[in-house]
Amino acid sequence: MISSQVIKSSIEELKAISKIDLSVWDLEGDVVAATFESDEITPSLVAGFVASPADSQVIGTHHLMKVLDEEEVLYVLDARGSSEDTYMLGKIAVSQLQHLIVAYKERYDRNNFFQNLLLDNMLLVDIYNRAKKLHIEAAVRRAVFLIEADRDKDSATTELLGSMFSPQVGDYITAVDESSVILIKELEQDEDYERLEQVANTIVDMMNMEAMMNVRVAYGTIVGELKEVSKSYKEAKMALDVGKIFYAEKKVTAYNTLGIGRLIYQLPVNLCRIFIDEIFGSNVPSELDEETLTTINKFFENNLNVSETSRQLYVHRNTLVYRIEKLEASTGLDIRTFEDALTFKIALMVVNYMKYLDSLDF
Repeated sequence: MISSQVIKSSIEELKAISKIDLSVWDLEGDVVAATFESDEITPSLVAGFVASPADSQVIGTHHLMKVLDEEEVLYVLDARGSSEDTYMLGKIAVSQLQHLIVAYKERYDRNNFFQNLLLDNMLLVDIYNRAKKLHIEAAVRRAVFLIEADRDKDSATTELLGSMFSPQVGDYITAVDESSVILIKELEQDEDYERLEQVANTIVDMMNMEAMMNVRVAYGTIVGELKEVSKSYKEAKMALDVGKIFYAEKKVTAYNTLGIGRLIYQLPVNLCRIFIDEIFGSNVPSELDEETLTTINKFFENNLNVSETSRQLYVHRNTLVYRIEKLEASTGLDIRTFEDALTFKIALMVVNYMKYLDSLDF
């Protein structure tokens, strides 16, 4: 339904053009918006007019007209004026309001459609039937983006995204919960994942510059059919979670680049616990000191290169070797070898995953 503020803005603009005073009443006899105050038109007069078969009625200088939506009366418009043009200008106002009703209803219906589509709440036949009625193309390439900001800034996120992406070019913005905003982006035939990465980084930069917000963006794979949009949404949702667990330093996470993090995210909890116990026993990596963890991460970043790692950490090569050997003594893993380094890297990721799961319990 149209908000009273939208109706008020509309009739004020019409008055500025036509110089005719206007007011809009709802079916309960309450004034929704008005450019003047009048005691001549009462709720009972409005109710009587709504119940009558007439489309318009003149009471003194007041021209009452029905505002319809598919033959159903939604509002009553009162155009006040003594000139011969009052009726005609009132009809123009009615037409304007009826067009607004259709536009806002379609917007609401589209939002509702995409919410149900993302959540798999629709039968396949209903997807295409409703899409046709809402003028939504079915065979179009699309991808779903999830944008997560502070919960109290969701409205600002939606507003800024609305200024960046328009339904006129096939982009739709919606939400299915309070934690994130969803962008369903339409793509041209020649646009690929490089374009998705560009869009995601643009969103991050714009949110930072325009609204001073730090956001995380994740996106799913490109799909070619409307029915597959929910698949891209689920992928984006997983990418957002996996990114927060394993790639916390990244602001943008793509489902198709999650790598081993996606596999670990899908492992049963009991299997993760067994793996950690087998590798570390009681000495899990989360209990290692910060210096050791920093050394390990830098060593992995430099592809197990001792010389380059010691240079970047500003420590002597022998000091770095000592730290690695100390780690080997406590864990039994020599991360200078590829196999042990791989095992330790996976174990660190599993530990982070377990910490994430434990945080959800609180």
